[in-house]
Amino acid sequence: MRQRRTVLKDAMTTARTEFRFFERLRVRWAEVDMQQIVFNAHYLMYFDTAVAGYWRALAIPYHETMAYLAGDFYARKATVEYAASARYDDQIEVGVRTQRIGNSSMVLGCAVFRGEQLLVSGELVYVFADPATMTSKPIPPEFRDLLNAFEAGKSMVDVRVGRWSELGEPARKIRSQVFVDEQHIPAEMEWDGADEDCVHALACNRFGLPLATGRLLEHVPGVAKIGRMAVLAPMRGGHIGRAVLDALLQYARERGDREALLHAQLGAAPFYTRAGFVARGPVFEEAGIPHVEMVRAL
Repeated sequence: MRQRRTVLKDAMTTARTEFRFFERLRVRWAEVDMQQIVFNAHYLMYFDTAVAGYWRALAIPYHETMAYLAGDFYARKATVEYAASARYDDQIEVGVRTQRIGNSSMVLGCAVFRGEQLLVSGELVYVFADPATMTSKPIPPEFRDLLNAFEAGKSMVDVRVGRWSELGEPARKIRSQVFVDEQHIPAEMEWDGADEDCVHALACNRFGLPLATGRLLEHVPGVAKIGRMAVLAPMRGGHIGRAVLDALLQYARERGDREALLHAQLGAAPFYTRAGFVARGPVFEEAGIPHVEMVRAL
């Protein structure tokens, strides 16, 4: 039987412009060999690290997605071509893209850059298979569509804004996982009774899996208060939280609010700073966690 194949790139990709996704890394001391350059085998580790980031950019928690697709991807072949060497403390970027999609296999193109200089390029071949029998099976059409959509520059998440009656069930699951289970905030503090009066945002991936949430209420007339921002752990760093924040800010603008404020956990303050918020006042504790009030004009 002839294999059905979608060709995204026929040759090994080597130009930065061919990649939508990059993983930024820094060469560690342990990765340099006796020649004072990165030991050749470590580039495969760089590729693998970047592939994990690629899945995150696709907005797919890997294990949950593979369970949903009833299969998993297994490495079949790896090729590496060396053009130049990375050295200790270099800041490098590893590009990943889908080059070819076959019936049951896919090829990811990878390339390591230092600035604009190509150092290493390669290909990783994966086969989609049934984990129980280890026999190959066709890549599901919806996953094939997901890869093509990402490489075409399309958004990987959809953010809905609505009331608790519409979005409460999936939002509750995310917040329970992040705040109650992960951060050990008492459940009676998390469920404060304000949800029914709030506007909520919910980000879902292209398979409809909820990934992040947040809420907005009127603090005083003209001032929107954003809170309960939660992103599932595997998806953090994938810009999904920013999509939720932007949706809530847009709702506040359209409502006519002049300012937005929030109480940011100190570890999350840089995230809000990048979104235009400014810290105001001293650090304080909520639920035993240091916070700072942050504001921005709308």
